Amino acid sequence: MTQKTRSSAGRDQGRAALAALWLVAFGTVAGPAIPAWAGAAPQAEKAPACPGNLPTRLASTGKARQLVSVEAANGRTSLATLQLWQRTGSCWASASPPWRALIGRNGFSDHHREGDGTTPVGIFGIGPVIYGNAPNPGTRQPYHLLVCGDWWDEDPTSAGYNTFQHVPCGQQPPFGGDSEALWTETVAYPSFAVVEYNTRPVVAYAGSGIFIHADVGEPTEGCVSVPLDDLDRFLRWLDPRQSPVVVMGPASQIGNL
Repeated sequence: MTQKTRSSAGRDQGRAALAALWLVAFGTVAGPAIPAWAGAAPQAEKAPACPGNLPTRLASTGKARQLVSVEAANGRTSLATLQLWQRTGSCWASASPPWRALIGRNGFSDHHREGDGTTPVGIFGIGPVIYGNAPNPGTRQPYHLLVCGDWWDEDPTSAGYNTFQHVPCGQQPPFGGDSEALWTETVAYPSFAVVEYNTRPVVAYAGSGIFIHADVGEPTEGCVSVPLDDLDRFLRWLDPRQSPVVVMGPASQIGNL
C-alpha cells in the first residue's frame, strides 16, 4: 500500500467515525432531528368557539343567515320578546336588543287552530312581500301599499284560505269567516311581515293570518306585535338574500325546535 492509499483509507475511516457520531447525536445522517428539548412544532391556533345564545340552541337553522326569535317565559303568557340575529361564518350574534312583544291572548301553542287566540310554535319562513297602509318604511323586500279591496282570506272553507286576496273595492268577497279587510286596519298594519305558517301545504282550520305588525296595546289573536319604531327597524333589516326565518315559542320549548 502506498502512502497515498494509506492517507485515503485514513480519511475514509475518519468520515465513517464522524457519521457514526452524528447518528448517535441526531438520529439520522440525512439531517439533524429536532432535539427533544426543543418541543413539538407549534400548532395552528384554533378558531374561537361560537358564543352560546338562542340560535345555537336550535337543532337547525338551515341556510338562514338572519333569524328572528320570539320567546316567552312560558306557554301561557301573552308577553314575549322579539330579537334579531345575524350569522357570520358559522356563528350567530345579536343584531338588536330584545324588544318587548305581544303574542296571542292565550299564549303559545304547538297545536294552533283557527280562532283559538294562540301563537303557533315553530320555525317558519318570512313571506316575500311586506304589506302596509303607510308608505314603505325602507324595506329591501317588495312592498305592497294596501288599497280598498285588499283582504287576507281567513275562511277555512275557502280555496284561498290563508292567502292575500284582492276584490273590487266595495264588492263583497266570496270568502267569509274572520277574513280581514287589511286596508281598514291602519293602527295595527301601518306595515307588516307575513309569517309563513300553514302555507305549504295550507291545511283547513290550522290557522291563518299570522303577521308581525305594530303594537296596538293589547295581546293579539295569534300574531306578534312590537312598537312601531321597532317594527320599522325590523322590516328595514330583513334581507331576502339571507333567507330569514322566525322561531317562536316558550323558553322551555324553543331550544328543541
